[in-house]
Amino acid sequence: MRTQRPLLFFVLFFVTAFSTLNAAAAADYGNSTDFIRSSCNTTLYPDVCFTSLSRYANAVQQNPGQLALVAITVTLSKVHRVASYVSNLTREADYSSDTRAASAIHDCFTNLNDAVDQIRGSLKQMRQIGAAGAGAGSFRFQMSNVQTWMSSALTDEETCTDGFQDVGDCKVKTQICNRVSNVKKFTSNALALVNSYANKGTP
Repeated sequence: MRTQRPLLFFVLFFVTAFSTLNAAAAADYGNSTDFIRSSCNTTLYPDVCFTSLSRYANAVQQNPGQLALVAITVTLSKVHRVASYVSNLTREADYSSDTRAASAIHDCFTNLNDAVDQIRGSLKQMRQIGAAGAGAGSFRFQMSNVQTWMSSALTDEETCTDGFQDVGDCKVKTQICNRVSNVKKFTSNALALVNSYANKGTP
């Protein structure tokens, strides 16, 4: 009986410690998701924002810079995917009898490629923020670059859909405009989170 008591004590200690750690982890996750939700409420598309970013709560925690970085990363993936989709359509457009639609598709592909480059540049700049020796002045300069590039990416996406205004209603127009309109929401949200982080003035 005596030999069982230390073992029982050890088991109880382990269970208690494990439960405490789980409770702490759950609390941290809850705080992180609350932070993401409140941050997303400042964007134009809060539901899209929270749904796409809440899964990264453990990585974001309550860090606005990390949240902006994740938002840009998610946006880059979305825009790159649509750019690839439009790229495939350009091959079909080369054989299309509708020259106006073909031109709009090619222009859209160019715009989306530019958007991908702008977002990729923003992501690279965000990863450099907070580097050793970077002061407040450097932070403002770096964030200004990110804001400019993300804003340009959004303009590129809007230019893509604007290019279809003179194209008659057709399946390809609907498909492209729907996809690009969707990624514009991600880009807009990412830009809003970038602006919020920039306004804090420190990395």
